[in-house]
Amino acid sequence: MIKKDLALERSWQLLLNELEAAIGKKPKDLNAVLFLIGVQELGKGKKTFSKEEKQDLMHIAICKVLSLSGFYELEGLDEEGWPHWKLVKKLPHFDLLEQEKLLKMHIIEYFEKELDMHLKNEQEER
Repeated sequence: MIKKDLALERSWQLLLNELEAAIGKKPKDLNAVLFLIGVQELGKGKKTFSKEEKQDLMHIAICKVLSLSGFYELEGLDEEGWPHWKLVKKLPHFDLLEQEKLLKMHIIEYFEKELDMHLKNEQEER
C-alpha cells in the first residue's frame, strides 16, 4: 500500500512539473489542477470566471476525470456551451484521503490520454 502511495505521489509531482512547464506556473494543489481541467473541458479559453463559475468548472473536471472509470456520463451541453454530466455508477464511500487519491489517479490518466490524443493529432497533421 505504501509503495502504491509513493508511486502515485511521484506521478502526481511529475504531472505538476509538466503543468508548470506548459503554463508557466505550478498548480498549488488538487483544486488548482481541477480548475485547469474544467477550463480545458469548457473550451472557452482564458477568461475571468465568477466564484460560482469556478465551482462549476471544478465540478465539470471531477465529472470528466471520473467518467474515465464510468462513474459519470456526459449528458450534453447547455445553451451557453457548459457540459452537464449525470452520475451513472455509484461512487465508493471513501474518506477524504482516499477521495484525493482516487481523483489524483484519474487526473493523471486524464492528462496521459490528453497527451496521447494531442500527439496523435500532431502526427495526423504532418
